[in-house]
Amino acid sequence: MFKNGQGIVHELMEPKAMTPEEEKQMVDAAFKNLLDGYLASNHRKKVEIIEKAYKFACEAHKGIRRRSGEPYILHPIAVATIVSREIGLGSTSICAALLHDVVEDTDYTVEDLESQFGKKIAQIVEGLTKISGGIFGDKASVQAENFRKLLLTMSSDIRVILIKMADRLHNMRTLGSMLPSKQYKIAGETLYIYAPLAHRLGLFAIKTELEDLSFKYEHPDTYETIKRQITDSEEQRNRIFAKFSAPIRAKLDAMGLKYEMKARVKSVYSIWNKMETKHVPFDEIYDLYAARIVFECPNECDEKRICWNIYSEITDLYSLHPDRTRDWISVPKANGYRALHLTVMGPDGNWVEVQIRSERMNEMAEKGFAAHWKYKIGEGEEETELRTWLMTIEEILNNPEPNALDFLDTIKLNLFASEIVVFTPKGELVTLPKNASVLDMAFNLHTEMGMHCIAGKVNHKLVSLSHKLQSGDQVEVLTSQSQIAKEEWFNFLVTAKGQTRLRIALRKQRRVIIDKGNEILNKFYADNNIEKQETIINRIILKEKLQNKEEVLYKVGLGEVVLGDHLLKESKQESKNIFSKLFKLSASSKKPKEEENTVTKIERVNGKIDIKKIYVLHSENGVSNYKLASCCDPIPGDDVVGYVNDNDEVVVHKLSCPNAMRLKSSYGGRLLQTKWDSQSDTFLVTVRIEGIDRMGILQEIIYTISTALAIDIRKLEIGASDGLFTSHLDVMVTDAAAVNNLCKRLKAVKGVTAAVRAKM
Repeated sequence: MFKNGQGIVHELMEPKAMTPEEEKQMVDAAFKNLLDGYLASNHRKKVEIIEKAYKFACEAHKGIRRRSGEPYILHPIAVATIVSREIGLGSTSICAALLHDVVEDTDYTVEDLESQFGKKIAQIVEGLTKISGGIFGDKASVQAENFRKLLLTMSSDIRVILIKMADRLHNMRTLGSMLPSKQYKIAGETLYIYAPLAHRLGLFAIKTELEDLSFKYEHPDTYETIKRQITDSEEQRNRIFAKFSAPIRAKLDAMGLKYEMKARVKSVYSIWNKMETKHVPFDEIYDLYAARIVFECPNECDEKRICWNIYSEITDLYSLHPDRTRDWISVPKANGYRALHLTVMGPDGNWVEVQIRSERMNEMAEKGFAAHWKYKIGEGEEETELRTWLMTIEEILNNPEPNALDFLDTIKLNLFASEIVVFTPKGELVTLPKNASVLDMAFNLHTEMGMHCIAGKVNHKLVSLSHKLQSGDQVEVLTSQSQIAKEEWFNFLVTAKGQTRLRIALRKQRRVIIDKGNEILNKFYADNNIEKQETIINRIILKEKLQNKEEVLYKVGLGEVVLGDHLLKESKQESKNIFSKLFKLSASSKKPKEEENTVTKIERVNGKIDIKKIYVLHSENGVSNYKLASCCDPIPGDDVVGYVNDNDEVVVHKLSCPNAMRLKSSYGGRLLQTKWDSQSDTFLVTVRIEGIDRMGILQEIIYTISTALAIDIRKLEIGASDGLFTSHLDVMVTDAAAVNNLCKRLKAVKGVTAAVRAKM
């Protein structure tokens, strides 16, 4: 039995004792379920090779069990079932899924599989073996390389990553049998990498489930609360939807369509994300569901016309939101998604999104590029988009960031970007992320064009290269051979392709300048007969406050550091002082301060941090055994996680902090489960208050805080305009509960419409 960071007890699943015969029946039943689903699909029926792969996997994994105690073979069967039923792939992928752990976990080789099942299945299993054990290993140095392997396999056969997604989904579904420390790490990397990857591949259903399962293990209390609130509001929601859908159904019936109309409730993670972003409680989330209409259409050519006919009928019934119509039929998303979205005012006075799709579009939306096998799309638009995206990924892989986290962030720019569509002067369509600039467009078209971009013409109007583009813009890129790439361009590049190409250009430019600096320095040495060259370098480093020799050469090459007689007039004593200072700087940078070592109490097992025990965060006489992360400002009562930095300090982040998510996905071995001890300290937090301005409201707010709640105010800023006011309030509190109580009491003040904790 284990407790996680919030004190929630998790029991490892104790398998019910079964006889060998009962286990065999259970395994055979699971395989029969897999076959039944495959036989019900429209794939060519190749049952014989699937049965052969099943028997081979059974023999290979004989006697091996999962952590939960069940026979290991149930895992590959479950992965194959997901591959078949939920992603929609055929016999080759099913066989590869059944065999995906054979090479990794047994004595069989890829050559053995090739001789038994052919080259294609063996290649897919080999690709899966290369990325086994999850994206990330235990060491930061190998994380980026493992992720590169994962992405490189996509260019050879995308079925590798689709099967890997199924493998991760089943692991997440059975995560309850893992230790809490493992749950944190696996949930973290799933939310950070796998969910966005599923989104980019168009696997919407899998992406949603991965997000929900990750959230369930990271915030168990909040997950259960929101899930219960969704269930409690179901009856009322059904009544409203029935009233909303009845007149639409009547119109669709009159059109003679065969269709299905149902309400799709937002996922728990999606609702929580909106509550966090908008700073509102569950009761104020009004778009809990979207209506979806899926119609039968044997002739693909009629799909677009029928979608717009349905759109017309709905807008005759309900008022349309003018800014929330999305035509993903004429211009599909880069992941192949097609649908027509509109938002109308429902009978209860709330906006309702309606998604209109054909059955083909619906399957493409749920299964993404995997549905191409079913519909046999060869060189269609979606595959072109996929190939373009994969080429961008390969370009990043060929010029990777040396830092694993920076590399992953660059990749994520391409995974989870909202899209806009712009046009070249010749009318060619270009898909870019939202907030892309003219410079992004330039780099997207060609590296040389980006490096020499000076401005752009958007809709025939001259704009700067930092100008943000909008969907529908016609963009012409203006260049000059005298222009060179600049470091500050990173501030307005949002595409991974643009950032990668700029980084390469800057490295080339920097190398030319460093070589020039080296020539100048060598000439200076020769002209002055200097033998102890490092002495000069060290003097420049100290005087100019630079990092290393490369920085010196760069500054010399630019002409920002001038080599002259002043460097030769340093006395021997000054040189000694310089070396003394350098030694002290070096020693202080490597060795943590003594007091830092004494306040950090981290247990280790065989030299490694013991992540199985809960780290208690406490403070005594003003000395704490932790540091608060400035990026999210956690306080007692928040769900937090501890990260052991290079100085053996425990840095505390909120679980929902984006930086914590990055750390969880990359440094699982440094993360500690944490809980707050009883605190006597107070913490500074900022509360944002909004409302309708009236005489005396500020006095009531101050009275509520200082007198009624006895909370210490440190700073108060307030501004009013057009009858509305906004205030930022810095107060000292003991924990998150005190902040929540404060916000609740403030919202009770007449005129206050919102009071939320804000980042300082």
